[in-house]
Amino acid sequence: MSIVDEIKESFKKGSVLTRLIYINIGVFLAIRMIHVFFFLLNQEFTLTNWLALPADSLQLMQRPWTLLTYMFLHFNFLHILFNVLMLYWMGKIFLFYFDEKKLLGVYLLGGLFGGLFFVLAYNFFPAFTEVLSFARLLGASASVLAIIAAVATYAPNHAINLLFIGQVKMKHLALFSIVLYIIGIASSNSGGNLAHLGGAVFGFFFALQYKKGHDWTKILTKIIDGMARLFRPNQRIKITYRSKNDDLDYNRQKNLKQEEINRVLDKISKSGYDSLTKEEKELLFKMGK
Repeated sequence: MSIVDEIKESFKKGSVLTRLIYINIGVFLAIRMIHVFFFLLNQEFTLTNWLALPADSLQLMQRPWTLLTYMFLHFNFLHILFNVLMLYWMGKIFLFYFDEKKLLGVYLLGGLFGGLFFVLAYNFFPAFTEVLSFARLLGASASVLAIIAAVATYAPNHAINLLFIGQVKMKHLALFSIVLYIIGIASSNSGGNLAHLGGAVFGFFFALQYKKGHDWTKILTKIIDGMARLFRPNQRIKITYRSKNDDLDYNRQKNLKQEEINRVLDKISKSGYDSLTKEEKELLFKMGK
């Protein structure tokens, strides 16, 4: 099995968490390889502009798909490395308390909420007026923060070990992260920090509602399951029809065979087994299988 086949098999049989990581890495590699061709041809690379989420609401109406595509889009290596590692570690903890469908739902809805938070903030606050037309958002950070916030809200005392720090509870990690993102709004990455906060708000809301018996990811997972069934190939059942004449012929052959067996058995009772011909012995052998 080739490496490509192994990756396909791993993606096909892997968990939702594995598939989310593969999709993020796959999109990153595809974008970077396409960028190389544009670079060699000395052409402007504009593909990311068609996949990243624009802050301008008018541009968003022209590219509504970016609300989904932006959360799988990365261009810088360190950006995707950090997001994929956080997605893997926090996704594992999330699956300890929830199932895979809820992981997918929180990832997508957290990313959607973070994207809308970003767009609304840039269109509402005067501080972003000058950069509104060319501001873009990309990356899985909002989705990852939604997962972290959901775990921190549902299991606040769940402890993890951080390098150089030691054991930290999820509620403290989430609180510290949120404080950093609020401070970061006044930095060069305002849009990213706003999206992080939006994702965290959804994760917090999801976990609180789930404790009350309300699963806000259920509708989305039902839609995804329905779409998956539409694209899943139907299993064709092969039906064989037999006519009445076929049944009569089958019964006739069966009766003839039984008569032949009875004749052979009668011959054995009268003359013994050694009196049988080679063909008659083979018939008995086949009957005994």
